[in-house]
Amino acid sequence: MLFEKSHQIVKSYAKINLSLKVLNEREDGYHNLETVMIPVELHDVIEIEKRPGAFDTFITCDDIGLANLRHNLCTKAVEAMRKEFGFKDNFNINIHKEIPFAAGLGGGSSNAAAVIESLISLLKIKTDPETINRIALSLGADVPFFLHTKPAIATSLGENLQQIPVKTQYHCLIVKPKTGLSTGAIFEICDEFEKENADTEKVLEGLAKDDLELIGKSTGNDLYPPAASVLPEVKKVVDSLKEAGFPVAAMTGSGSACFGLSKDAKFVKEQAKLFKNRGYIVRVTKTMK
Repeated sequence: MLFEKSHQIVKSYAKINLSLKVLNEREDGYHNLETVMIPVELHDVIEIEKRPGAFDTFITCDDIGLANLRHNLCTKAVEAMRKEFGFKDNFNINIHKEIPFAAGLGGGSSNAAAVIESLISLLKIKTDPETINRIALSLGADVPFFLHTKPAIATSLGENLQQIPVKTQYHCLIVKPKTGLSTGAIFEICDEFEKENADTEKVLEGLAKDDLELIGKSTGNDLYPPAASVLPEVKKVVDSLKEAGFPVAAMTGSGSACFGLSKDAKFVKEQAKLFKNRGYIVRVTKTMK
């Protein structure tokens, strides 16, 4: 009898947005976007185990801030896959969190994508990329990106992805105020604010040529002004990163996490200590290519 795998451990990576343009509101109430997304090495760890005979799927997490796990995106990923493929199996899913919550780093979406890929492997599901992308998009606009975890420009809701060339990895400091922000709440008010004038083509050129200065001059996030209006501390963090000397400093996604990019690992670690001493949630990582 062949050994049947019943247990899997996978990494679930975070992302940063090097530019994010909100183009227009759609008839369905969502917004069309144009955004450059780069995965970073910062990751959660998802442990998923098939439980024969279990009556439900159980999710645990070592982050007490995520108490309502019944509605966690991992649960929704299992149910969406079950609806599509009709399996009866239930699972124990344990999430070890390193990606800060409500930060604009895509932690929940990344977790959902990791579960989708684990279920395909554990249950030996035969499918195609179009079906999996459709399921992923039903869970959230960022989820398809995390099925590939490659630098990409994303359009429409964020599900139309085109991979982009990135010449090098950069050291990345992520700084998050203790208060998080709701993506829905920020999008709800974003049309009331002026746009940031990000230059997507110049950002792409900077990534392809390893030109951090060009990226820094060209980056922008149309969700930054509304986020800063709700949580002024976001602006303080971005301003502090710029004053410290990061060539690229911005807010990621809908916030509240902000990031600085540098080629100097020692400088990034020194700044991490300073921001941590000021009471911020801090992560040191690297961009991926």
